[in-house]
Amino acid sequence: MIIRQVETNDAKAITAIYNFYIKNSTITFEEESVSVEEMAARIESISSLYPYFVVEDNGIVVGYAYATQWKARSAYRFSAEVTIYLHHELKGKGIGSALFRALIDEMRKTDLHVLVGGIAQPNEASVALHEKFGFKKIAQFEEIGFKFGKWIDVGYWELKL
Repeated sequence: MIIRQVETNDAKAITAIYNFYIKNSTITFEEESVSVEEMAARIESISSLYPYFVVEDNGIVVGYAYATQWKARSAYRFSAEVTIYLHHELKGKGIGSALFRALIDEMRKTDLHVLVGGIAQPNEASVALHEKFGFKKIAQFEEIGFKFGKWIDVGYWELKL
């Protein structure tokens, strides 16, 4: 297993991972699949400003994690939102923990003060991962999203660096 900085040519593998969750879960609130070109543009935009890592297993990208802007207003400039996705068949093997640790360690080298993780509920695995790294639950928005014919709550976890 290798954790490294994202490259634009990782877009195809990242798109495949992400589109699975778009089509099969409420983990993301996107409802339409993303093209490889759109994902490449997102990678370029995000990684130019924030850490963005992938994890490879035998040369294949099987997960990714990144930080991005929390809110656009300038007073939020010391906060960032973190995101992590793994190939759906690889959960519970420690890969996510290693990847998330790398991201958080990199974030600690910046001038950021707070990391925020938004987690659609229920998602026990993501809650456990965030809490393992010291994130504390700070909010719950009830029925804030609607996907697959049902209302979905989103909880927010925060880590002060």
